Amino acid sequence: MSVHRPHSHNIHGLYAITDPALTPDERLLPAAEAALRGGARLLQYRDKTARPAQREYRAAQLRALCHRYGALFIVNDDPALAARVDADGVHIGQSDGAISAARDQLGDTRIIGVTCHGDLALAARAAEAGADYLAMGRFFTSQTKPQAPPASLAVLRQACQQFQQPVVAIGGVNPDNAPQLIDAGAVSVAVIHALFGHTDTASIEAAARRFSACFPASVGQAISE
Repeated sequence: MSVHRPHSHNIHGLYAITDPALTPDERLLPAAEAALRGGARLLQYRDKTARPAQREYRAAQLRALCHRYGALFIVNDDPALAARVDADGVHIGQSDGAISAARDQLGDTRIIGVTCHGDLALAARAAEAGADYLAMGRFFTSQTKPQAPPASLAVLRQACQQFQQPVVAIGGVNPDNAPQLIDAGAVSVAVIHALFGHTDTASIEAAARRFSACFPASVGQAISE
């Protein structure tokens, strides 16, 4: 039986994901804020290289920033860190532990998103285990994970029809190809390089605005209310 998570209905729109190579150290907060100014509705802190103390400090800063803009803050792969900084949730991959373990650490009110690649069976298991959103992809050539298995638009359409959970599309998404993912039913697109690959905050904000414009106006209105 599914449990309603506060704010889980706000899993819509542009989902920005940070990358330590693209948004290192002093670039992280300005880049994240530029994406939020441009309309990002979720932001995931993804950094597998920083020291634990650095990760906690940066996660706490990003959490405060996201909440200032009314966006959801998600931590990548680390439920314990998500709990410590009072994040809105965590995103876990297939090798990052069980959903039940993350739920034990985060409680019933936090969001848990799960990577399902292009596999409907993985998505079904995640949905049954209590995932709050399903991340499907990669749909296009990805600079972050070029070896990730490809997923098809047909699988995306099936996932959007089959599951009650919101479906997030990921993998090589840019403002030109995002509309076909949204047309197939994805309520959100997760983006790294097409946002944070820009070297200045003005370009990051402009890219975020282009992504945000791909979504129906009613989505943005629902989120802002």
